Amino acid sequence: MRVGVLTGGGDCPGLNAVIRAVVRKGVTQYAAEFVGFCDGWRGPLENDARPLGVAEVRGILPRGGTILGSSRTNPFAVEGGVEQIKDNLTSHGCDALIAIGGEDTLGVATRLADLGVAVVGVPKTIDNDLSGTDFTFGFDTAVNIATEAIDRLHTTAESHHRVLVVEVMGRHAGWIALHSGLAGGANIILIPERPFDIDKVCAQVESRFATHYSPIIVVSEGALPAEGPMTTHNGDLDAFGHVRLGGIGERLASEIEGRTGKEARAVVLGHVQRGGTPSAFDRWLATRFGLHAITAVQDGDFGTMMALRGTDIVRVPLSEGTGELKLVSPELYAEAEVFFG
Repeated sequence: MRVGVLTGGGDCPGLNAVIRAVVRKGVTQYAAEFVGFCDGWRGPLENDARPLGVAEVRGILPRGGTILGSSRTNPFAVEGGVEQIKDNLTSHGCDALIAIGGEDTLGVATRLADLGVAVVGVPKTIDNDLSGTDFTFGFDTAVNIATEAIDRLHTTAESHHRVLVVEVMGRHAGWIALHSGLAGGANIILIPERPFDIDKVCAQVESRFATHYSPIIVVSEGALPAEGPMTTHNGDLDAFGHVRLGGIGERLASEIEGRTGKEARAVVLGHVQRGGTPSAFDRWLATRFGLHAITAVQDGDFGTMMALRGTDIVRVPLSEGTGELKLVSPELYAEAEVFFG
């Protein structure tokens, strides 16, 4: 059995742990051979591959990023892209492909599976917004990094009597903002699922200062002001049609300062959230995903995605993971609102 492996989309702590687990179990228990495709779907599209064996995965468990590289290549946006992928998988003698990625990467995998490609998916995104699984790896690391930043910002906010707005990742779902904001004792949390009223935010800021404390606001990059659109860097789209977000933190800080007269500063955590070594939980989850993914390949159970349900790893159809995003519910957000203002 010969298996291709790729990692697509944004890099994320835990990718290397998946690769390591797939290869180690595949070689030792199934006598499998592996081909590592470089830079996401660009690898099988352009026939860019590298050897992937036990020697190549030794020592990579604690490393962030991905030894295979990544990209946001969309083969369905390339004329003849699907046929090229099929031909290149055949040329490498691949009996199956394990695709490790988020909404876009697994969306491609879902469509390829429908076209007869033997593919198994492993869910990855720090946003934790893939349906079908309780958690995705990378999320825990991002939340820990954001929480530590919020902890540190409390002291400087109090020292200078200013508002600090912390912008975290989260295009369509506010899971990072919700978890890190709640864990870090934020006074206001703004998420994409709940358009915010800037007047209400300013009133909560004033209320916080009235108790002689300085507010910390955590905002997802995709948060929507009720009176306007998302804040973007420019109008450019990636291969999957996504616009690059960013700037809501600065916009919010400026509005708060102008309306309340209180000094406000924005801190954008950006790619720091998804860089560096993975947390213990993410290493554990990513490793288990990898172990179960190669077993799914061995079983010939293609068109499936690994998922965490409670403490069990189960297989679900790829379409279940990519059909719709997993969003923060009103009930969960209401729990955090207790601490606002």
